[in-house]
Amino acid sequence: MRGTQPWVRWLFPALAVVIWLGVGGGLGPFAGKLGEVATNDQAAFLPQDAESTRVLEAGRAFDRAETIPAIVVWTVDDAGDRADAHQQAATAAMATLEGQPGVAGPPSPVIVSADGLALQSVVPLAAGADDETRTEAMTALREAADGVPGTTAALAGPAASQEDLSEAFAGIDGLLLGVALTTVLIILLLVYRSVLLPLVIITGSVLALCLACAVVYALADRDVLRVDGQVQGILFILVIGAATDYALLLAARYREEVTGAGHPYAAALAAVRRSAGAIVASAGTVGLGLLALLASGLTNNRALGPVGAIGIACAVLSTLTFLPAVLALLGRAAYWPAKPKPVPSGTEGRGIWQRVASLVDRRPRRVWVTTALVLAGFAALSPTLDSRGTPLDEIFVGDAPSVAAQQVLGEHFPGGSGNPAVILADAGHAAEVTAAAGATDGVAAAAPVTASGRPGDGPPLVVDGTVRIDATLADSADSEAAQRTVERLRTAVHAIDGADALVGGYTAQQYDTQETASRDRLIIVPIVLVIIVAILTVLLRSLLMPLLLVGTVALNYLATLGISALLFQNILGFSGTDASVPLYGFVFLVALGVDYNIFLMSRVREETLTGGVRTGMLRGLVSTGGVITSAGVVLAATFSALAVIPLSFLAQIAFIVAFGVLLDTLVVRSLLVPALVMDIGPRAWWPSAIGHRGAAAAPRKEPAGRAG
Repeated sequence: MRGTQPWVRWLFPALAVVIWLGVGGGLGPFAGKLGEVATNDQAAFLPQDAESTRVLEAGRAFDRAETIPAIVVWTVDDAGDRADAHQQAATAAMATLEGQPGVAGPPSPVIVSADGLALQSVVPLAAGADDETRTEAMTALREAADGVPGTTAALAGPAASQEDLSEAFAGIDGLLLGVALTTVLIILLLVYRSVLLPLVIITGSVLALCLACAVVYALADRDVLRVDGQVQGILFILVIGAATDYALLLAARYREEVTGAGHPYAAALAAVRRSAGAIVASAGTVGLGLLALLASGLTNNRALGPVGAIGIACAVLSTLTFLPAVLALLGRAAYWPAKPKPVPSGTEGRGIWQRVASLVDRRPRRVWVTTALVLAGFAALSPTLDSRGTPLDEIFVGDAPSVAAQQVLGEHFPGGSGNPAVILADAGHAAEVTAAAGATDGVAAAAPVTASGRPGDGPPLVVDGTVRIDATLADSADSEAAQRTVERLRTAVHAIDGADALVGGYTAQQYDTQETASRDRLIIVPIVLVIIVAILTVLLRSLLMPLLLVGTVALNYLATLGISALLFQNILGFSGTDASVPLYGFVFLVALGVDYNIFLMSRVREETLTGGVRTGMLRGLVSTGGVITSAGVVLAATFSALAVIPLSFLAQIAFIVAFGVLLDTLVVRSLLVPALVMDIGPRAWWPSAIGHRGAAAAPRKEPAGRAG
């Protein structure tokens, strides 16, 4: 820049780099400390207004201390052994736990199964114990359980599941971040054949993550936000993926400027000026789409909304400040050892994107109709994706001790043993409610909780005029049959006048979660679509184009769900998904898919102003094809890293987003959208007349391969 002093050209960029390095050095440790303010207690993420949540809150009055049960199940090694001898030995073993730190009360009596081949006892553990105390309690429990001769012991129940969940998220910050960064770095090295630029982009992504983790930590530490392992993992992936995508777009613009013999400082400013609109608009679709999750009835969905939006904001800030500052200082050396070459200004040539543009130009209607029909065929399968919940034995990818123990428990005891339906009712109607619960189809037994803490052992315990009745379900607590039993149970006890009965417990919580998730989709999906259309309307100054783009991205989302249904149920063996999976997939895929359309169409609009719709579309496709495809591959690979966490929820999200992004990048953005716009012509920009103005301002020029 001629009017800029030479010292300004390095001072301001150097100052920006120093500030960001200070941010990384000072706030970097918070990425590792985020787990300290995270909770993996699933009870903290239940629907706020659901009946099961009210039971959970009111039911705490029946516990002398807030507890989480661990279920010990013994299987008899020799079927000919006497069950009473095993029962006495197990009772003696459980008695040794009294007074153990982390154990909140005496274990329940040891019960022998009807077939005499198994025994069980429930041990209450302190829910508020720290990690060290909880680990000591679980270790002591295992040692005591293993001390019963002639049996094999295992731990089931919420306490065991929580321990397995904690182990699944152990080291999430280091492992997940390492896999994601390594994957991104390898892809960037292959794409750019440069050493410095990939390192600069990765550094910017890490700095954005450091800032985001520090902000989220501060808010979570003050109970403004909730964070669990899933939200933490998604935050890491989202920031790294988004920051890399935005950096690729800006770096591509910078290459165009710096190869035009411009000064690196001027080139960096021009790159920011020309790409900031698209980057901010893209970030806005993702950030506001995530904030739409605040309308969810599920607390973990509401937690992801602001956490994800904070991550996106930090990614944009790093991309528009740190990256251009480094590029201004490095200049062409950023591409070392490669040499940046000018990007062709037209659509001529033999590169892959010139060939794609030529295909779209020759047969636009055939291209968009064919791709739309194929996508619609897969989209027709989307209703087959079962999102009514994940069975307990499919929550973890691979084997988990608590899952195996629960299966053993279900083989010898009623399916709902250890996870009863919890009924709270007016004490004056205790007998009536107990009888109604016991007579409900699908309930194996029902009894009030007594002063000893055990159902049926003495008179009912009355707290503030309320009694608690535990109803053991005949079916496994995580099964659809058990949820139907909860529906019947609620109908039966609600019908008793004056009882004010409420039904909660594990199965009721799962049922309420599914119902709330279904309601969330009806509310949040329209909100996200309205947000995206509004942003595209402002950016593109058109009413029809935003509707076309959102429609194509929605079609891509449905096609991805259809393909996922085929893969999950027929190849990966998932019988169902969590109710939130389709919603998360929608928010990420639609918002991120619109990102690539924003990158493409903002450039197309720029070219259309001088060349008309046809030339503008072809030039935009050729000039952005490489960078958008690279960004899509990077984002898909980044989300795939979620699969390192052995939870089916994250594995399913990883596949849906990764596959959907690739499908959107390679098919929707490369073929469907360009061909559709080409076929519609200037009317695609209605009510704007830029297509007509551009066509009149520039002579028609046929690209290579144009027929006629």
